[in-house]
Amino acid sequence: MSTTTSQQPKSGVSIRDLCIHFDGHEVIQGLNLEIHEGEFLVLLGPSGCGKSTLLHSIAGLTDFESIAEGTVKIAGQDMTFADPSERGIGMVFQSYALYPTMTVEKNMSFGLRVAGCPKDEVQRRVQRVAAMLQLEPLLQRKPGQLSGGQRQRVAIGRALVREAAVLLFDEPLSNLDAKLRAELRRELKLLHKNLGSTMIYVTHDQVEAMTLASRIVVMKGGVIQQIGAPTEVYERPANLFVAGFLGAPGMNLVPGQLSVSASGEVGLSGALSADLAAYPFQQQPRDRQAVLLGIRPEHVRLDPQGAWRGVVHLIEPMGNHQVVWIQCGAQLLAAIVEDHVQLQPDQALSFQLDLARASLFDQASEQRL
Repeated sequence: MSTTTSQQPKSGVSIRDLCIHFDGHEVIQGLNLEIHEGEFLVLLGPSGCGKSTLLHSIAGLTDFESIAEGTVKIAGQDMTFADPSERGIGMVFQSYALYPTMTVEKNMSFGLRVAGCPKDEVQRRVQRVAAMLQLEPLLQRKPGQLSGGQRQRVAIGRALVREAAVLLFDEPLSNLDAKLRAELRRELKLLHKNLGSTMIYVTHDQVEAMTLASRIVVMKGGVIQQIGAPTEVYERPANLFVAGFLGAPGMNLVPGQLSVSASGEVGLSGALSADLAAYPFQQQPRDRQAVLLGIRPEHVRLDPQGAWRGVVHLIEPMGNHQVVWIQCGAQLLAAIVEDHVQLQPDQALSFQLDLARASLFDQASEQRL
């Protein structure tokens, strides 16, 4: 992909108190979200969480009768019930939706030609975007002569030629194999860097979210669970759902009980006993409070002098590292270990936990402490 910088128009999106109902079922519940000019915002969550519905409401593709209340503003203008053509957006879908009988050039320029854009302007835009997406040699081919990755580039190009202020992506890489997904992820990130456009991207793939986003919005059941930079959401999940959704292998979750001394010192007892002096509590801990201690696998470190002992249960080689499952009493913990470390099943070992980077969740509310 070309690295030529070419700024497109950009605008923010403001969503206020949005409620969307389908057949009496509340899909989006009083949702508020500010999307800043020029940011790459990723809507992340499992199937059915409302992320695509939210994207479609920004695009104007939602049945207006399903919008129970709330507003969608683009560039400060109320677009809640505006036609998609009036919103200044470009959209890329999961399916390429290309016209099979048209060339790449005709597919990319179709919307502009229908809108009555002057011929020389259409040509200028198509050539500019084709150069950006490395599609110049393919302009006279038809979709049937292209690979999956090339077709998705054409679909992206069709959105870009509109020179829209907001670009929307609805799981655009889902139909591609792993290698192509990785390549197009890099290209989309570079595209955002070069264009500076406001991009809103829907995915259920945490790797896409972590690598692409300026900010991630994690959704569940039509409700935003957490908004933040990828590192913030990963390192400091707001609740148990976010903690479990991000990370592969997932966060280790260890049940326990807090003990708070008269002097305010906090400890953890249970499957793993620990001194929590280094933990940054954001809520006041209570004595005997039932909690879950969350530890990312990369924060479980093998150490001959470690305070905890266990036995190797299973080893999963991953190429440049290995996932080692450690049996510690009744608790099974995943640890990320360098590939050169030699371990055997049933081998006894000691390990340390980086408690300063741990997460604590109240078992009842599932909220971060």
